[in-house]
Order: sequence, then C-alpha cells, then structure tokens
Amino acid sequence: MASGFILNRLVSPLVFLMLGGAMMSSVAQAEEESLATAWNGESGFDCRALLDRSTPGGAAEWFERSLWATHCYVFQARAVRISSGGVRTLALSHDIQEGVEREVARFLDGPPVIHERRGRIGRGGWSQDGERVPASPTAIMAHLEEHYRLSLGGEERIAGRDTVRLDIEPLDSMRYGHRLWLDSRSALPLKQMLLDANGRVLETFQMTELERPVLYEGNVALDELREPPSDPWQPGWLPPGYIAQPVTTSSSIHDANVGHRLFSDGLSSLSLFVEPLDDNSPLLAPGMHRLGVSYAAVRHMELGGKPMQVVVMGEVPPDVLLRVVEQVEWRPKGEESQAATTDVMEASP
Repeated sequence: MASGFILNRLVSPLVFLMLGGAMMSSVAQAEEESLATAWNGESGFDCRALLDRSTPGGAAEWFERSLWATHCYVFQARAVRISSGGVRTLALSHDIQEGVEREVARFLDGPPVIHERRGRIGRGGWSQDGERVPASPTAIMAHLEEHYRLSLGGEERIAGRDTVRLDIEPLDSMRYGHRLWLDSRSALPLKQMLLDANGRVLETFQMTELERPVLYEGNVALDELREPPSDPWQPGWLPPGYIAQPVTTSSSIHDANVGHRLFSDGLSSLSLFVEPLDDNSPLLAPGMHRLGVSYAAVRHMELGGKPMQVVVMGEVPPDVLLRVVEQVEWRPKGEESQAATTDVMEASP
C-alpha cells in the first residue's frame, strides 16, 4: 500500500516491533551485547556506535544492523515501486534534527502524494503499569527467527552500490517472504521483494539512486512509554508472533469513533479498524477487497449490542485477514470475552 514508505517500507520497522520474551539466537545475542554501550539511559541510541562495529558475519547480524541503520543515516534517494498496480517513482529523504527523525516520500508520477513522518525510535509494544519496553530493533530481533528463516545470498550491485542479499523465508503459511539487498557499507536496505507462498514476486521496492549516506553523530531519541488503550473490542485471534504496537493514529477522514490498532511480527503488519455503522459513516461492502498488493477484509457485525463495521487490512495472505476479521471479540472490563459473530448483513460472495 502507498502509505508504507521509505525504509519502513523496505525493512518494516514501522511496524515492527516485537516484545522481548523469547530467547534470541547466539548471533543475535552477540549483536545485542555489542549495542549495549550505544544507549545513554533513556535519551536514545548513539549512532556513532555503528562505526565501531565490525562487518556483520551472519544473516541475523546483517538484519539487525540494517534496523539500526534505518534510524541513523541521513540521506536523499530516488526509488521505484513495481507491483500489480503499475510502476511508481518516488523521491525519498531521511533527516535527523536534535535526535528526532523526519522522513519524506514524494511520488513523482501519478497523483501528487506526499507522505511525511516525524518521530523517534519506536518501542516494541505497549507498557503495562510502567514496565520497561525495549526499542523496536531489539524487540524485533528477540524472536524473529521463531517465524522466519534468515540466510545470506550473493553479492549484487544496486543503485551503484555493492550490496549483500538477505533471504527471509516464513516458517508457516500465515505470512509472506522477503528478499532484501543491504548496502554493504551502511547496511541500509536498497531493495526489497515481497514474495508469496509460491515464491512469486508480489511487489518490488528499489532505490535507483542514493546520495552518499551520512551517519548522524549523536543520539536518536527513543519514544516514550505508552499505556495500552482500554477499547472493549479486541482481536480474538492473531497469527503467531503478531504483537500489538504502541501506535496511535488520527486522520481528517475519520472521526473519533473510528478505532484503530496495529499489529506486527517485525516484518509485516496488519491494521484493525472498528467503527459504528450509522448514516454518517462510510459503508464498505462486506467481503474481501484488493488494494494493490494488499487486501482488506470487511465485516458488519454486532459488538456490544451495536452494529459495527470491522476492517482488517495488511500485506498478509487473504485467508489470514478473513480469520482475524471473523473473530473480533467484545471484552468490556470486568466481563468475560464474548465473540462477535452476529452479522448485521450477509457478506457478499
């Protein structure tokens, strides 16, 4: 989808972000230990630590290095996105001012669209009762290899720069595969392919020109701890490894009654939207909708005795979205979970 962009689109740290709790591989643990000195309390990550580290030796090391690199390098680039919807070209930039990142993606053809994001390094999840939550790169590496197999491919040249290819294969049928090409000097991701279960390319996102990236010589700030929302609706089922992300969103096209939650396994994400069905809300036809490489599953149901429209969308297999949208539950505080299975109107075939 067009809303994912820049390095978040290439490596997926918007997303991103898994809570610790599972054991890391020995390779990932070695990387984590070498990053320990890069933190200055809660003030952020010292990007200069990347200069002191040796060239990664394994696939997990390369991937973790790329996660931190996406936050620490200042650059401008041109890129192309190729999918079933056609070819789009973009101008990209990533800057850091006083520890705060600013990313901009501007489409150079088709409708004039600009995406901009300002922020800090995200956390790996919501904070319960003030508990400490690791930064997203650390959280992602905590149990990424429970759901994906990482391996190194050959060396290739992308955007005039030498790269290392990283193959990421899902260990089940509930997520897509990825192929990344990382800049051999900075570990910035220069190209990504999204692959279906049969190995077919669903989408390619590639930088075609990258001005020399410059390492930010300072700390990139870490986002504040966020308490989870108290919404009475919750997904009754999620694919293994998908964790609720501490992301709040607002949009001029949605009113305050539209609830949104984001879930990620560190490489892919899905969004859940819930809103009342009334005369003022946009009505979507129940069923499956294709949105480029992504899909959206729509269902009308009763939640808490009220008619609601539930939409689940993301770059995951369609049957996963259908299973999520069919098992949304109403969980008021102090009451037991109640599955929302009453359709307000029949889903279209």
